[in-house]
Amino acid sequence: MLFRKADPSCAVFRVIPGTSTNTINRHGVARFLVAAFLADMPGSLFANGLRVVSQDALATARGEAFAATADNPSAIYYNPAGITQVSGWQSRSGLYGVYFNSTFEPTSGAPNAGKTYDLENNLAAIPQFFATYSPENSPLTYGFGIYSPYGGRVIWPQDTGFRTVAIEGSVTYVTLHPVIAWELGPKLSLGAGVTVNYAKVDIEQGLLRKQNPFANRFQFVGDGWMVGYNAGVLWRPIETLSFGAAFRSTTALKADGHTEFQQQPIIPLTELAAQSDYKFPLGVVLGVSYRPTPEWNFEFNADYTDWTSFGTTTIHQETPPPFPIQQDITVKLGWQASWLYEFGVTRYLKDGWQVSAGYVFSENSVPDTYYSPVAADLDRHVFSFGAGHAGPRFGWDVAYQFAYGPPRVVSGSTPSAQPAQFAGQTADGTYEFISHALLISGSIRF
Repeated sequence: MLFRKADPSCAVFRVIPGTSTNTINRHGVARFLVAAFLADMPGSLFANGLRVVSQDALATARGEAFAATADNPSAIYYNPAGITQVSGWQSRSGLYGVYFNSTFEPTSGAPNAGKTYDLENNLAAIPQFFATYSPENSPLTYGFGIYSPYGGRVIWPQDTGFRTVAIEGSVTYVTLHPVIAWELGPKLSLGAGVTVNYAKVDIEQGLLRKQNPFANRFQFVGDGWMVGYNAGVLWRPIETLSFGAAFRSTTALKADGHTEFQQQPIIPLTELAAQSDYKFPLGVVLGVSYRPTPEWNFEFNADYTDWTSFGTTTIHQETPPPFPIQQDITVKLGWQASWLYEFGVTRYLKDGWQVSAGYVFSENSVPDTYYSPVAADLDRHVFSFGAGHAGPRFGWDVAYQFAYGPPRVVSGSTPSAQPAQFAGQTADGTYEFISHALLISGSIRF
């Protein structure tokens, strides 16, 4: 990745909800909100590339199929048009706790073949907060949310056999999201909002096959703010059928930060100012809800994310680094667009009780060509169920989620860097994924 005349393809990312230490004076208030929201948070997990789809316990229990229902404040994320169904002042907050693990087994014939490697970090906890206000006798409803729509952290052991391809990586992404929705009539609502987003990228790889006896590594850390938007529509032509659609825009990050590298005893520990650009993807979700009776709600969603925005970027260092390290380091990702197919059902019981179940199929977003062990993406099957209660003032929901990624054999991947080429290392091998998660959400009506 670092040397002149190399093919520096590298896809090393993580999304760590963690407190930012950068000083951004012109965004002091927003920075304070982000820091307070993410204080003491461990790493998150990957889903559909870098997405964290689960933002509400009821929606998660239904397999995230919520765009055509969207009847609580978390609709700010799932479909902003839905907040017109929420009366008065309401707030909803939650915590998504998850155990997750990716495993790697080297290709047959590799020096460490037959050994299975596990991630070194396995726990995560991600909060969400949403609030809405609908004035009496007004067609308008207002909302605000703060959440993490992308997330994950991956750290591999140093002896996997792909150390020069990737060691660890992260991307912190937090969204502050005001919205407004307009009820055009009893059957149709529109909603839209601006997203103010903070992101931090942290990538690291080795320069030699082994960590010892001489220290050797390369790291880029950068962060920045960006603005995007989302919009949604909710249409219920008849009592038993509703349609929902939502769109979220791309967000372009100019990550300002620094590189840090060394290859002792040739290159001492060096830090240089640097920046890199990343384009987070646009997304579209389409949903249909069928309610044959007031006691039942069946919904299907198709959720598209255009990960082709993660194509090629460059880490530019402001001053020339020591020979033979490049000043401009090209990063080839080559991700592909992918879909989530979501199905859920809710059974409404007496006295405000409800139970739900759901299933999601999540397509892989990272092809073999420039496969990164730090993304470690693969097709996944996600199963969930949950229960909840809605009272006159307080409500709660809890959901359990199990995700499984069947073995994926990666072969023919391009070494991400000249060090990997010299070391004879690639990301080839067999990857699997499993996770268990619990999401709890609570509501207050004022």
